[in-house]
Amino acid sequence: MAKFKPVLSQVDFPVLEKELLDYWYKEGIVEKYLKRNESSDNKFSFLDGPITANNPMGVHHAWGRTYKDLWQRFFNMRGYKQRFQNGFDEQGLWVEVEVEKELGLKNKKDIENLVPGDKFKSLEKFINLCKDRVKKYSAVQTEQSKRLGYFMDWDNSYHTSSDKNNYSIWNFIKVVNEKGWLYKGHDSVPWCPRCGTAISQHEILTEEYKELTHESVYFKLPIIGKDNEYLLVWTTTPWTIPANVAVEMKSM
Repeated sequence: MAKFKPVLSQVDFPVLEKELLDYWYKEGIVEKYLKRNESSDNKFSFLDGPITANNPMGVHHAWGRTYKDLWQRFFNMRGYKQRFQNGFDEQGLWVEVEVEKELGLKNKKDIENLVPGDKFKSLEKFINLCKDRVKKYSAVQTEQSKRLGYFMDWDNSYHTSSDKNNYSIWNFIKVVNEKGWLYKGHDSVPWCPRCGTAISQHEILTEEYKELTHESVYFKLPIIGKDNEYLLVWTTTPWTIPANVAVEMKSM
């Protein structure tokens, strides 16, 4: 008669989770998974829309990352070579606001007086504190993502605060300016008097997000070189139609 090891009626799931994660990384399971299609000619490029590294992840981040992981796993099983590169958004108003909260600062003048009497050293200190915060929470979010079972090349994450990213942006602006495509104009924008900066529509509605039903239109575009053949296109932003120059579609 076969004998089996006793099975505990109560399982310590956090301990079990840690044991499983330790096994994955000790045995190189994740690395083997990431490199299984290294020699494949088929490529799938997924560019991670980064989450802001200013706090621990929330449930909504875990939800989004689960979908991203599923999509990459699907293409990995189909034999596609991938980059598996995670990203961190490390710039922006929310990072600054969190640092202000930590320091008990009330407004922009408080920031400029972090080093009493020296505005520029105050700004430098504040910027470095922002960098320290995103460095801290990008590491926290990495560990949280690993605990989710999210398989990525965690040693190759991109950071929007990196010199490489910033110099790439400056170079882009330089080239655009040299081509005469850069112009100076005026526009009305939402303004936060406390933060002393313009704010985006996303920042205005973050706390008041609502699902909306938009009006949409279907329209047809003639195919060049074809008689009475059209592409049927759908959009919720018809005001952009005059600026359309191409339609992208899959071969199927």
